[in-house]
Amino acid sequence: MDMRSLHLAGAPPSGSNADVSVLYDINGVADSTPPWFDRGAAFLGEYGLIGMLGVLLVLCWWRVRRRPGALPAVAALAWGPLAAALAWLANMPIRGIVERPRPFREHDGLEVLLPGTTGYSFVSDHTSVAMALAVGIFMASRRYGLAALALALLEALSRMYLGVHYPSDVVGGIALGTSVALLLAPAATAALVPLLRRAPEWLVGDPEAPDAESGAGGSGPVPAPRTEPLECDGGGRDGDELAA
Repeated sequence: MDMRSLHLAGAPPSGSNADVSVLYDINGVADSTPPWFDRGAAFLGEYGLIGMLGVLLVLCWWRVRRRPGALPAVAALAWGPLAAALAWLANMPIRGIVERPRPFREHDGLEVLLPGTTGYSFVSDHTSVAMALAVGIFMASRRYGLAALALALLEALSRMYLGVHYPSDVVGGIALGTSVALLLAPAATAALVPLLRRAPEWLVGDPEAPDAESGAGGSGPVPAPRTEPLECDGGGRDGDELAA
């Protein structure tokens, strides 16, 4: 089925609030894009961007585990998927309480690029999960974290482009995912670090290994592993890693 067959005739209602008008502005771009672009956007918005965040998390783990004292950074990366799962669970009662219909059920003139979308609209699950993952990555590496935050914001934008969420839905998702990941991070990482100390060296790295970026046998004392929750102090040798 051509996704454009789901186009609902009409125009934005006069006097609509900013939440609705911004949705029409973003979703309206789909009026002039080719069908192949819309299919790609639908795949990215539904699966691809979340998958890319997962790949970025693995790449970040592959790098930070080779640095001295990598255990807190690995704990932050482990916390990211757990925070995403908690944000998704926390959203269930929120949706049940708010019971906000999808925008295409209340407003005409939207290009609905995800046929068969059901459930309530507030808060956006995809956005909250993406933001929780991105925050976990940012706690471990500023460089990878900025890329992850960009992907999470693109996920939020895609939900409006696809016509399945209002702007306030994705703003709520950003707030939910970020809040869960940040507020629970100190307790979560403090609990994860002792558990990860028992993990194989290939998983968490060797806290006594020389800095991978200074070359094998790098000079100078190896800093002791940090066990307290991570802080965004930019303390990495190259200004990149937060947990080095």
